[in-house]
Amino acid sequence: MSRSGYTDDNDDPLAHGRWRQAVRRALEGKRGQQLLRELVEALDAMPDKRLFAGSFATAAGEFCTLGVLGAKRGTKMDDLGSEDTCDPAQVGKRFGIARAMAAEIMYMNDEYVVDEWKWVDVEICGPVRPYKPDWGRHVRSVRLPNENHPSERWQRMRAWAVAHLKPADPDAASSREAGRTGNGGEALTPSKDEQSPGCSDGAD
Repeated sequence: MSRSGYTDDNDDPLAHGRWRQAVRRALEGKRGQQLLRELVEALDAMPDKRLFAGSFATAAGEFCTLGVLGAKRGTKMDDLGSEDTCDPAQVGKRFGIARAMAAEIMYMNDEYVVDEWKWVDVEICGPVRPYKPDWGRHVRSVRLPNENHPSERWQRMRAWAVAHLKPADPDAASSREAGRTGNGGEALTPSKDEQSPGCSDGAD
């Protein structure tokens, strides 16, 4: 099981395409862009820039990507579940985004971006067998835990969030600045001013 609900069992390319479209719309929508901006700020504000997989927050102070933002917002997360019980729709509702975007963020955090294991080459001193499995080689690749995976996850999730932010519109920024200062240069009071594969999940 995974928090995202993503599976390799879906062989319907049309359903997959619809799902990817829902993810794209959610990321590019108004709510998605707002969350991404908040997320980058929350990640940058972390004193210990490490992210973990499988749960939103732990008693040891470990957070996933959404968990960091939830902690910053003061969002209740202890009822959102973990790998076996998480419902992306509930997560999306709690964070104010579409289910598709919530599932995508949890997938990227838990399953995609970082390998918790790594391969390293070690040199064997002394005699080696000239036949299988050594074949006379003194260098062998071994699989070890990747102790840097929490910090690597932080780096890649931040880069992912930034990559999905829309660039600022310079013309709109100029208009907003003009509205704040007015013609006479005095400050003016500013006005107040996004499922499962095959299903659409609205974005705004």
